[in-house]
Amino acid sequence: MTYELNEEQKSIQDLVRRVAREKVAARADEIDRTAEYPHDMFELLKDLGLFALPFPPEYGGIGSTLAACIAVEELGRVCYNTGYLLVVQWTPFGAIFAGGTEEQKQRLLPGLASGELRGSLSLTEPQSGSDVSGIKTTARRTADGYVLNGAKIWATNSDIADFILVAAKTQDESGAPLGINLFIVDKGTPGLTVGRKEDKMGARGVPSCPLFFDNARISAESRLGPEGGEGFKVAMEALNTSRPIVAARAVGIAQGAIDHTVKYIQERRAFGHAISDFQGARWMVADMAMQTEAARQLVYRTAAMVDAGVTGKALAPMAAMAKCFASDVAMKVATDAVQLFGAAGVSAEYPINRYFRDAKVVQIIEGTNQVQRNIIAGSLLGKAAK
Repeated sequence: MTYELNEEQKSIQDLVRRVAREKVAARADEIDRTAEYPHDMFELLKDLGLFALPFPPEYGGIGSTLAACIAVEELGRVCYNTGYLLVVQWTPFGAIFAGGTEEQKQRLLPGLASGELRGSLSLTEPQSGSDVSGIKTTARRTADGYVLNGAKIWATNSDIADFILVAAKTQDESGAPLGINLFIVDKGTPGLTVGRKEDKMGARGVPSCPLFFDNARISAESRLGPEGGEGFKVAMEALNTSRPIVAARAVGIAQGAIDHTVKYIQERRAFGHAISDFQGARWMVADMAMQTEAARQLVYRTAAMVDAGVTGKALAPMAAMAKCFASDVAMKVATDAVQLFGAAGVSAEYPINRYFRDAKVVQIIEGTNQVQRNIIAGSLLGKAAK
């Protein structure tokens, strides 16, 4: 699998890079400091038509996960939170496009692509983070639909979303288990309560909230995909196809940390020389650049696989590698950047500590890097003995 950026993708890269520098960068520190949702940045992305990038042409996009990764990287280079606005819009898209009925697609995908609708995906529960199969929220079948009961945590974007894709263990009328499904739960559904947003270390501008379901009634048409286990496969495949986009955020963090570091060490002087003249600093920056470029190539290649239609067992380990490697690189690069900043690196007056905090978030969310390593190992060795 090889790839090369086409002219359209290069144009998108140039556009987003320019917009990021001219209009987004100035807002980045304030968004992080206040932890307030950046409505102005959402409107900017909406006006630029960026939400549509990975959507097929029939929904207003160009059908390119690679273009989506490029946009997220360029935004994340100056403001992780603004790039995150794209990612949370695209996470539910994959599941709906893969497993939704035509009615569900027509109802939700055009709005997600244009920015008229905002979505959220809720899998995590207090007792089961990376272990999605261990969720306890239930969706019990009734004569006219389902009744949801349970609780979720870390539902990103849920307090402003128009709808939330909620993973639940489906049951028949008697309570017998049928498997896991995703359900479309509209904002304002009786029985749904969105809790107080978390005060997070990083990714502060896009809220994550707990959800509580108390006999929340939804229609049968709210179920995504076939009832039971097949629906769960839809959810997992959606995570696989979105992981390159998650990984692109990490590449953006790493590149942004390099940008700030290069500028700082060229201006900062010690012992009569610019910090950038010292061999130790130069070698650190060289390693940061090498690692970031390696991560970028892995992410872009995996995105090209998604665009080529690769799915399932062929895609899963590559998607896991991209997410795991890129986020580990982001953490390493951001750590070295803070070191090169010295005391200024731990000061809130400099933005580099923001990159450090955001990098740690990406190592954990969307499947921890330990889980990604399990996926990779499983593709080589099979499942571990129980």
